Amino acid sequence: MSLFKGSILMMIIPTICMSDKPIALPVPEVVIFQTSRQGDRLTLVETVDVPESAITRTLKLDPSKTYQTLVGVGSSFTESSAYVLSELSEEARDEVMQAYFSPEGAHISLTRTHIASCDFSVRNYTYAPVPDDVDLKHFSIEPDRTYLLPMIKAAQKIDGADFKILSSPWTAPPWMKTNGTWNGGELKPEFYTAFADYIVKYIETYGEEGIPIWGLTPVNEPLGNSSNWESLHFNPEQMRGFIADHLGPALAEAGLDVPLWIYDQNREEIMMDWANTIYGDKKASAFVRGMAVHWYQSTVDVGGEMLDTLHDTYPAKEILHSEGCIDALGDDEPIGSWLEDDWYWRAEATDWGKFWASEENKKHHPPYRPFYRYTRDLIGGLNHNLVGWIDWNMALNTRGGPNHARNFCLAPVMVDSGRNHAYLTPLYYSIAHVSKFIRPGAQRIGLSGHDDTFMATAFRNPDGSFAVVVFNLTEKGIAYSVKWGDQTIPVVIKGQALQTIVIK
Repeated sequence: MSLFKGSILMMIIPTICMSDKPIALPVPEVVIFQTSRQGDRLTLVETVDVPESAITRTLKLDPSKTYQTLVGVGSSFTESSAYVLSELSEEARDEVMQAYFSPEGAHISLTRTHIASCDFSVRNYTYAPVPDDVDLKHFSIEPDRTYLLPMIKAAQKIDGADFKILSSPWTAPPWMKTNGTWNGGELKPEFYTAFADYIVKYIETYGEEGIPIWGLTPVNEPLGNSSNWESLHFNPEQMRGFIADHLGPALAEAGLDVPLWIYDQNREEIMMDWANTIYGDKKASAFVRGMAVHWYQSTVDVGGEMLDTLHDTYPAKEILHSEGCIDALGDDEPIGSWLEDDWYWRAEATDWGKFWASEENKKHHPPYRPFYRYTRDLIGGLNHNLVGWIDWNMALNTRGGPNHARNFCLAPVMVDSGRNHAYLTPLYYSIAHVSKFIRPGAQRIGLSGHDDTFMATAFRNPDGSFAVVVFNLTEKGIAYSVKWGDQTIPVVIKGQALQTIVIK
């Protein structure tokens, strides 16, 4: 028996259930998939005849206008995710991995993982535990062998899996830091070279395990997290020097073609300080592909103005969303509310900004609808020049952990190990609507007719197909049309629904 609401493959492969036995459909010129508050989950929607008088919106594709090229869309391998999946039966674990990595599932193409421990690890650990081991004679990734490495290797074995990995350290080994501990502190200047070598050693050792590391951020959240969990502070000038004189040369000397993504924190004005300082240095800039960003500056705004300003100022440097999740599942939250489908469409979620934001900034952190936040950020972020989008934590338990810092969060898949059950939340489908149909190498094209309540983005895939993702944030159904050239497709979308239209 499947652990989900029907078999994963049955939910995602185009079918029409005329009886108890599904009938596979031939691939038509146009296919439409829908996820809605009413219960659709990547459900195939037939095209319908709509009177022209009923159509109230028109989306016009303009393939002659082209923008960024997509690197990928996906989620993250964390020790916590690997731990909760290890508590499931082999069959149940495989269903989750198929749901994420199979072409019949979400087919995610871009992932992230942590270098040594992060808050979503079951404990603090480092690969260099021996103090002052600058030659890294005792370096070992042994802590990853229990949970993390098996999860990544299981993903690699899925038929058709095709994904890249972005890696990030949350902290240097404590003995390299000014405060000698896991949380907060800076890297001692005398250990800049040793930390660069530590990162290179990690990439080489993972490569020996058959796990290529595609990209790298020098450190996660260099501005810090109030020292609540693993962190390592840098300012832009310190990072410029670390990249130009230590990490970049160390990667080059090792023959590693691993692009760097700087910053790795929220979409705020300080992004420009980092860009100006590092991109403005010819030596450092040569090692950097672009900037990684998070979304925690607001629960309702994708930061489009900041993303556009960054892109317009440095068009040759790309922007990648490296982390976002539904956070602040603290002790004040009713545990278990997020196990109800409809909760994801209600404005009941809160984030950490509810607690740490200044009074003048609390307006950016109101209660919000989780499905809206994910979908708005995917569509809006792509429309504001993101080349990639990565969710945080593929799976967590029903408490939002494990997390040794009690920083409980949601994941697209929630696991109840006691019942050997995995719940694909609506957030999973939000990601799948993009990752499954907009593939690496796809290029965003011109699109008009959308706004903040009728959101849309459009891409041309490497195989020549078009994928249009449409989100109706209103509570009423909308009849609309998709036009390109002399072709018109009439479509009806439910209220509070997400659609992906694939045009061959």
